[in-house]
Amino acid sequence: MSDTTATLAPASGDALSEDWLAVAVGLLLFGLSLALLGGADLLGWTVSTSVWTDPKTALGTVTKGYGGLGGASALVLTYLVLLGLLSAGTFLLKANVGRFAAAFTVVFWIAYASWILGSYAHFAVVTPADYQKFGISWSLKLTNEGGYIFALIAGLIIANGFPRLAAWLSEAIRPELYIKVAIVILGAFIAVTAAARLSLASSLLVRGFAAIVEAYLIYWSVVYLVARKFFGFNREWAAPLASGISICGVAAAIATGGAIRARPQIPVLVSSLVVIFAVVEVLILPFLAQTFLWREPLLAATWMGLAVKTDGAAVAAGGITESLILAKSAAEGINYQPGWILGTTAAVKLFIDVVIGFWAFLLAHIWTNHINRVPGAARAKVSEIYERFPKFIFGFVVTFAIGLTLALSSAPATNAKLTAAIGEANGYRVIFFILTFFSIGVLSNFRKLWEEGIGKLAAVYLVSLFGFVIWVGLMISWLFFAGVKPPLAG
Repeated sequence: MSDTTATLAPASGDALSEDWLAVAVGLLLFGLSLALLGGADLLGWTVSTSVWTDPKTALGTVTKGYGGLGGASALVLTYLVLLGLLSAGTFLLKANVGRFAAAFTVVFWIAYASWILGSYAHFAVVTPADYQKFGISWSLKLTNEGGYIFALIAGLIIANGFPRLAAWLSEAIRPELYIKVAIVILGAFIAVTAAARLSLASSLLVRGFAAIVEAYLIYWSVVYLVARKFFGFNREWAAPLASGISICGVAAAIATGGAIRARPQIPVLVSSLVVIFAVVEVLILPFLAQTFLWREPLLAATWMGLAVKTDGAAVAAGGITESLILAKSAAEGINYQPGWILGTTAAVKLFIDVVIGFWAFLLAHIWTNHINRVPGAARAKVSEIYERFPKFIFGFVVTFAIGLTLALSSAPATNAKLTAAIGEANGYRVIFFILTFFSIGVLSNFRKLWEEGIGKLAAVYLVSLFGFVIWVGLMISWLFFAGVKPPLAG
């Protein structure tokens, strides 16, 4: 589920965890955005980035009311607010605030510079009208969300070319925290999008849940078999590998390792593999989806959720896939409403997250009572389901419920304000996505992992992911989502 084993872990006995911190930060930003419904624009000064050819026009503010602030000042103010907010969270988690603040400063500016670079017209422009608007004759057609790829590449360069800098930045390399905050905010964005087409949204949720149940039952057993029978791993290694490769990456591997009482280094190595292969998938799968699945947008969205094995990479891959497919469809004269592709990917991923706690409890029960049965040892408790449940999902549910309730019960004028408010909060969702991508890159030191003897594990991952998981995920996506289209714009 998450992107790294490194967390801002509190000292023993503290009530606050990184999961709950993500909920608090996400709900705070969401709550501030809703002040716009009462006439108070508390987040309109947040920086926004537009496609540009002249760097002076790249930055602005989210709302025109703060336009006099200027783009550069808005960027500095956004950085200071995030620095203060996350530093306060670091203090509550009893981590080193000074080290975090120094490292976050570098992380933020490199990551956001990558986003600005990705919005350069020759990288981002897609439609013929925009070619004419910006006076250019060529573009890589990445859309402005190509900035995610540039952030990822920047992180990879630091991880593999400047390992000392990567180590120093580690205090602020928190993809798990960043993506969970983004997903909490995303709940409101999905709710407002879904409110206009509630019957379609309900159908997508049912189909998504059915798809992930099928994926759980097929993926895990086959990957476990491959690890055991074809590569000779024992159960202690095969179970975390199966969970990490087949279910949801890092959190699944860690939860499984704890459930079967595996040695700590096993889920750590599996988690490292998850991060690296997620990088590869993000660089490849969205472009395959644009090329071959652009006529089936929601099928492609589900595929991202089932195939990419971390929350950060999967949801961001859904965002990139949405941008690429919407651009391709628009060029063919089909204009879909934005938000549905990303929302479907996020919903599928969240369903997978929800089941992790139950799956870990099931494995704990099997291992303690049947495989590694020790006389007198404590049996798995039902309370472990809650303990392993990803708490940030509570935040997603809250923002989704509030957003959906407001959207369905408000007058048209209020709905317009609600859409604007969610747009302001969504600006922070984008920023946390950028931070996630950069962090994933910084964690991907290929040489170090190879030196740790990860080659045989990588072979299992390679065979399972590209020989089975991706294609079965595509088949399951086709079974449940073939022919299901997003609404047309307007």
